[in-house]
Amino acid sequence: MERVPLEKKVLSENDRLAAGLRSRFREHGILCLNFISSPGAGKTTLLEQTLARLPRGDRVAVLTGDVQTDNDARRLARFGFPVKQITTGGACHLDARMVERALSDWRLEGFDLLFIENVGNLVCPASYDLGEAAKIVVLSVTEGDDKPLKYPAIFFRAELLILSKIDLLPHVPFSMAAARENARRVHPEIEILEVSATAATGMDAWVGWLDARRRQVQPAAEAPVASRARSVP
Repeated sequence: MERVPLEKKVLSENDRLAAGLRSRFREHGILCLNFISSPGAGKTTLLEQTLARLPRGDRVAVLTGDVQTDNDARRLARFGFPVKQITTGGACHLDARMVERALSDWRLEGFDLLFIENVGNLVCPASYDLGEAAKIVVLSVTEGDDKPLKYPAIFFRAELLILSKIDLLPHVPFSMAAARENARRVHPEIEILEVSATAATGMDAWVGWLDARRRQVQPAAEAPVASRARSVP
């Protein structure tokens, strides 16, 4: 009988901490993006290919969350940027306190872009603000094109939908038109990109979206431009 009040208290405390994080990110000119998807939708591969395209001198950091193991952190650390694993030990999402603790020994003035790879789950992470500038939901074509209707909360709260693994479209019963329509039934203004990280399809559009958002956060003289992104064969 105490479940609802307890959940409200937990979310209220999380929102307080997230507001503090958001204020710090704004103070330091950091664009923070929170990536959310089902397990196996391709978040880590997308981030690998994104990091591979960024100049080594870019002020980028990554937090990656998982229930167990540091496998994703080790994959992402290969690109030379600061990466830290958050192991939740059973929790199906990251929360603001986990992020705050993970950042405690990093100097935020050294970054202007922070990627947060959330735990693979379309339900729990939707309710937890991490202080991010935007939530990004990744939906692979190996899933159902009705996912936006089944899990509307995250699609409603996300600013960008990345339809991933599009190189597999010839082999799966997935309708891109239906996925787009369903997403916009939930969130009419959601932006949508189609990407295959492994085939490098759509990566230029994604990096362009990222550059545009970075310019909104940073002073014009400091903002990265799309021409700085390195192409990867």
